[in-house]
Amino acid sequence: MARAAAASLALLISGAALAADNPQVALKTTMGEIVIELDQEKAPKSTANFLQYVKSGFYKGTVFHRVISDFMIQAGGYTEKLVDKPGVRKPIPLESQNGLSNKPYTVAMARTANPNSATSQFFINTNDNAGLDYPGEDGHGYTVFGRVVKGFETVDKIKNVVVDDVRGMQNVPVVPVVIQNATLLSGDKLVK
Repeated sequence: MARAAAASLALLISGAALAADNPQVALKTTMGEIVIELDQEKAPKSTANFLQYVKSGFYKGTVFHRVISDFMIQAGGYTEKLVDKPGVRKPIPLESQNGLSNKPYTVAMARTANPNSATSQFFINTNDNAGLDYPGEDGHGYTVFGRVVKGFETVDKIKNVVVDDVRGMQNVPVVPVVIQNATLLSGDKLVK
């Protein structure tokens, strides 16, 4: 009996340790902060890719350039003037068959019609978008690699901004929503 209790406790502790090993990134935006916890076990390539962009300072000055209230908010590729942000690295392979679902407040990699084309752009689901899960309508789906753990109200504020069509782009916020900084959290800054 004591052995079973000790084994249960060990499993509980190792589960907590695994959860603590998932990196967290704070996105400071002009509308508030969003903290994202990344799932490096189920989406290792997407997590490593995102962290490279965070650590290099790439996301500073990028905007949420596509906002569809009952679908998602997308960022990570354009400056406030809607110019491609320089410094985009090579695309990463699709990891959509990882068992994670495009549920509200999950974070996924944006891509083109080519399933292996994800680079710096990501989106936060604002609805249950299970149609984006593998295999999806295109036979590939979209890779979920994290989830919002703090700043749900910020996501909700962003999803409700006024949008318009700008220079051939649809659903662009009229007042730019800028990512001022993206920071890898550690120690007591981590959301428990």
